[in-house]
Amino acid sequence: MNGVIERATLGGGCFWCLDAVFRQIIGVAEVVSGYAGGMTDNPDYEQVCSGRTGHAEVVQVGFDPEIIGYDDMLRIFFATHDPTTMNRQGHDVGTQYRSIILTHSDDQRRAAEGIIAETSAAGLWPGRIVTEIEPLRVFYPAEPYHQDYFANNPAAGYCRVVIAPKLAKFRRDFAARLRPPS
Repeated sequence: MNGVIERATLGGGCFWCLDAVFRQIIGVAEVVSGYAGGMTDNPDYEQVCSGRTGHAEVVQVGFDPEIIGYDDMLRIFFATHDPTTMNRQGHDVGTQYRSIILTHSDDQRRAAEGIIAETSAAGLWPGRIVTEIEPLRVFYPAEPYHQDYFANNPAAGYCRVVIAPKLAKFRRDFAARLRPPS
């Protein structure tokens, strides 16, 4: 890493899935699961799950733009969740599971708009992309037990049934972007 870290804040369903994916990528310095995009100050998991805070489950990813660019981060994001389902990912339903890009700058907003247009034109998804783009106002880190959830709970049912297959597909499709095994 060259010392310059940019941030991407992305929501695409349960934050455990995105956390597990982005931790695998070369050039990613850190991943923090949390909440953003809503109006409640300092929400906790139960409040966000109620759907009344307006927050989405998101990950904030610190990455080295000399190793992986923001556009490539977004391409991975769009390939690892369904951006065409409004307020849901699989069996996870509610506004807290919406597809959302919370931008840190006008450059990120323009990049997100461009990648959505590129993804739509490529026909990767059968429906219309409904991913929201809005400026990040505030990010609240989730409780400690949500951080690196997949690595810490590999035998949990959700990890085995939902996250593991998604990770296997990601590893196959983005092999060139994977960190070497430790």
